[in-house]
Amino acid sequence: MRIQVDEITSVIKQEIANYQEALEVSEVGRVIAVGDGVTQIYGLSKVMAGEMIEYENGAIGQAMNLEENSVGAVVLGDYLSIKEGSSVRATGNLLSVPVGDVMIGRVVDPLGRAMDGKGEIISDVRWPLEYTAPGIAERQPVNQPLQTGIKAIDSMIPIGRGQRELIIGDRKTGKTAIAIDTILNQKDSGVICIYVAVGQKESTVAGTVERLREYGAMDYTIVVSASSSDPAPLQYIAPYAGCAMAEYFMYTQGKHTLCIYDDLSKQAQAYRQLSLLLRRPPGREAYPGDVFYLHSRLLERSCKLAERRAIVPAGQPYKEGGVNNKKYIGVPGKHQAEHDVKNHPGHEVAVDPTSGGSLTALPVIETLEGEVSAYIPTNVISITDGQIYLEPDLFFAGVRPAINVGISVSRVGGNAQIKAMKKIAGSLRLDLAAYRELEAFAQLGTELDAATQKQLDRGARMVELLKQGQYKPYHVADQVISIYAGTRGFLDDLPISRVAEFEEKLLKFIHDEHPEVRKELIEKKELTDAIETKLKELIGMFKSRFGK
Repeated sequence: MRIQVDEITSVIKQEIANYQEALEVSEVGRVIAVGDGVTQIYGLSKVMAGEMIEYENGAIGQAMNLEENSVGAVVLGDYLSIKEGSSVRATGNLLSVPVGDVMIGRVVDPLGRAMDGKGEIISDVRWPLEYTAPGIAERQPVNQPLQTGIKAIDSMIPIGRGQRELIIGDRKTGKTAIAIDTILNQKDSGVICIYVAVGQKESTVAGTVERLREYGAMDYTIVVSASSSDPAPLQYIAPYAGCAMAEYFMYTQGKHTLCIYDDLSKQAQAYRQLSLLLRRPPGREAYPGDVFYLHSRLLERSCKLAERRAIVPAGQPYKEGGVNNKKYIGVPGKHQAEHDVKNHPGHEVAVDPTSGGSLTALPVIETLEGEVSAYIPTNVISITDGQIYLEPDLFFAGVRPAINVGISVSRVGGNAQIKAMKKIAGSLRLDLAAYRELEAFAQLGTELDAATQKQLDRGARMVELLKQGQYKPYHVADQVISIYAGTRGFLDDLPISRVAEFEEKLLKFIHDEHPEVRKELIEKKELTDAIETKLKELIGMFKSRFGK
């Protein structure tokens, strides 16, 4: 075989021409101990706390303990094929997830990988799992309602956009049902929903996704699932992953988002598991000392962002920095911008359309035997802006949603209600709490005066009126009409068994025969004297022919 010198020469010349000096420098360590999803690594001396690391088998991990001679890390995935002596590479990046419009309608794991069999998710944008919560100046007060579609909540324990409202109760009392109904009610409202399922059975998550799909809610929802069979580190990061996906829409597009963490008790248990395996000192109930910080740094990221403003030439869109590179954030900024624009003739204050978004959080906590004063429940109650407490006794008595109005509270209150609802539901919570006390007193069989008997009768009918089936969220205008009929005494002489029928037929009557009243109520969001007079007349007219 003859050697072709010119051929070899041309190949060498080509290789030299294409040569690029690209050196990849990365810090590599070795696994010195592995077990139960936790590894001890030697050699990663420059790794950061919370940094993403990559194992030899392709699994991803997170550095959690930075010790003198080694690094304690958790494996986010399959740890069984990791052996002692396996190499580990530091990536220099913090843990992040893919975000963007491509995620909407998908079911993903906490690392943003598809679980729904609809193909791989390809996104150019990633968002860190741990993100600093906005400061005081970057927030604005919560004053815009987030309608749940549940009469008892929207009237007595209202939730606003940017609020954190805890849903708490024993197992099987309807906590997830409230969360799912709230997602269903966001249809056509522009709110993007993220449902995070932590430590649930995969069959339960599949049923929830199917239900959301059936009602068309997957068109604006992302489901993040870390099931009970997933390793503890995945269950621990799942709520942060869901929050990161919501933050992207809030910060970059100015959208309103809703995040449901179902549930944080299981996340705390997963965190306890991996903390004990990392040999961190145990505290109360064997939880690590930073279990409060675990939830506070997650829930503090929920907020209603302030609007960004700048002074720009009249008729021009918002320009970052504006005149003299001045940017105004928050309420004092708004006043300052309006003051400064007087010194710039032909200019005006423009609002950045990508600002002013919100992230509303509905964390779920499961109690044992109604023990609200346990460690994790009290921690989360102290972080949130109110709680909806679901009581097993009410649930089994057929009152659903089984909300105990006595200890349920919203610390935003009437600020998160439309004026019409505030007007008719102002005293509803106190009346129902008083009814519960009177009911216990009346069971003793004592003689009751006429006023007390009237209060008992009204209370019983209001409890019946506030009952609501699952997957049947009410429009806020229908809620106002329904509660108005109850609080103004139209149901007092009806048999309790006919209250639900009366409500259903009344709403149908107004929908079909007098839609203009409902339309006016939706537009004005206020119960004006004219609307109230008309409503009273219509309910009276309907009642006179009801049951004939």
